[in-house]
Amino acid sequence: MTEKCYVSRPFTEPHRFTSAIEGPACDKAGNLYAVNYERRHTVGKITPDGAGSLFLELDGGSTGCGMRFNRDGDLLIADHTGHHILKVDMRTKETAIYAHEPLMNQPNDLAIAADGILFASDPDWKTSTGQLWKIHTDGKVSLLEADMGTTNGIEISPDEKTLYVNETVQRKIWAYDLSASKEIGNKRLFIAFPDFGMDGMRCDMAGNLYVTRIGKGCVAQINPRGEVMREIPLHGKNCTNLTFGGADGRTCYVTMADRGNIESFRSEFPGRCWALFR
Repeated sequence: MTEKCYVSRPFTEPHRFTSAIEGPACDKAGNLYAVNYERRHTVGKITPDGAGSLFLELDGGSTGCGMRFNRDGDLLIADHTGHHILKVDMRTKETAIYAHEPLMNQPNDLAIAADGILFASDPDWKTSTGQLWKIHTDGKVSLLEADMGTTNGIEISPDEKTLYVNETVQRKIWAYDLSASKEIGNKRLFIAFPDFGMDGMRCDMAGNLYVTRIGKGCVAQINPRGEVMREIPLHGKNCTNLTFGGADGRTCYVTMADRGNIESFRSEFPGRCWALFR
């Protein structure tokens, strides 16, 4: 029987997460994590069969948004109320401040390179502006660009030669050349949409970019030339972010704000985030 790809189904029960569900990330065992499980300031854990539980309470009023695993299996969390990047030891659940920058508006989403360098989007929703930051492996933070639109979704191509950053309000995705030392250059418009915003983004290993179209209720699959290949319809409308996991890395999980749950669909290709540290 031929497997059906790009058909979304509910993966978790509705409203186990709040409407601020975000930041999905899968560990090597296939467990899925997302923020704001049952209430704010938390991280929830979803097993491969869809069973959910509270994994972690974030201290000090921290509120998670984008999350990524690093090579060591630590969970890195963009804390948009504390202006931190947090690091969680998954064995002990000990949470530490990995990076802090008072000049950040509210760190939103993260992309990670194979060498552990992070890139963070940093929107200011009140003014529809944003910034772009690089976080070095020692926790040092460097501003790459200011005076952008509302920076939100962010991802690195599988060959690590391109950094993608989207602007939700402006409905634009920008592409930058990424050097071996993780410097950016040659900024160019990758694609612009005439309607609906964007949130999280992930690449598959074929180089396609998957973008949540919040309000439209779909994930757009865009090839490396900036062409929309397909739109994958979802059951909810307000999709916030996505990640890849499953045994073969070809299951895409999408967080849904309006339904407080996670949907999933199968892709032809494994996700870069799944393949990165394997």
